[in-house]
Amino acid sequence: MDKSKIALLSTVINFELYEKSAPLFPQGIQKYIIDGRNGMHGIHSLHYLFQKLKGKGIEWLIMADEDVLFTQPDAVFSLIETMEKQNYSVCGVRDGGVIAHRNYNPYAINTFFSILNFKAIEKIYRKATIQNNQFCRAGEFSDDLSQLPYAYDAESTFEQYYCFYFWLRRQGHRFLFLESTTEPDGIANSVYVNGGKILTHTWYARSYGINTKHTDRINAFLKEVPEHKSQPMDSPIIFKKSTFAMEQRCKKLLAKIRHKLKS
Repeated sequence: MDKSKIALLSTVINFELYEKSAPLFPQGIQKYIIDGRNGMHGIHSLHYLFQKLKGKGIEWLIMADEDVLFTQPDAVFSLIETMEKQNYSVCGVRDGGVIAHRNYNPYAINTFFSILNFKAIEKIYRKATIQNNQFCRAGEFSDDLSQLPYAYDAESTFEQYYCFYFWLRRQGHRFLFLESTTEPDGIANSVYVNGGKILTHTWYARSYGINTKHTDRINAFLKEVPEHKSQPMDSPIIFKKSTFAMEQRCKKLLAKIRHKLKS
C-alpha cells in the first residue's frame, strides 16, 4: 500500500488531549490539523478540508478527532484495502441506533472517525449542492436497521454535516458501516473491524483538562493503551481560518437583521 497517498486529518479543539492521543494514530502518513478552537467544526470543517487538501494527491483520507484512542492503528490500512476492493467511498459508525447516547440519523455517520475515498469524492465535490441535501425522506434509503440495538430517528437532521453524507448516498456512493459497542462508563464507544477493536472514542474532548470527571475518565482510557502502541508524534500541518469566527458572527447578525425586516 502506498502510504504517501493516505492522510489523516483531525479537527482539534483541545491540543492538550491531541498531544496525548496523536502518538497512537496510524504511522507513516501525513497528518493534518484544522484548528477548531475558533468554532470551526462539523460541516464547516468538512468544506474547509476540501478547500485546503484539494490537489494534494490524497486518495484516502482518515478523519479522527483528538478524543479517539487507537488500539490497533494499522487496522485502518486493511480497512482501506477492503474499501478499495469492494468499492466503498465512506466508512464510519452510524449516528443513530449504534451508540447508546447517539439516537439520531442512522443513514449518516458520526465524524469522530471515518475514512473517505478522497480521490473519488474530490472530483465531484460541490459545496452549494451539498448544502442543498440537508433532508432525509422517509423510506429513501434501504438499509436494514432491524438489528440496531438503540433508538434512532431515520429522518433526523440533527447535525448540519449530515447533508454531506446524504449527498454522497444520493450520488450512489457506498458506505461501510462499522460495528461499535458502548464502554462500561456509558459514554465512550469502541469500534470494531472483523471482530477486533481498533479504537475507542472517549467523547468530551472539549472538557479534557477542564472538567474533572471527563479528564479522569479519558485518562483512565489512556492508561489502558499499551505503552508500545505509542509512537513519537508526527509533525502535523496545521490549518486555521483566522477570519472564521468573525464571519460567523457577521452571518448571524445579518440573519437577525433580515428577520427583523421581515417581521
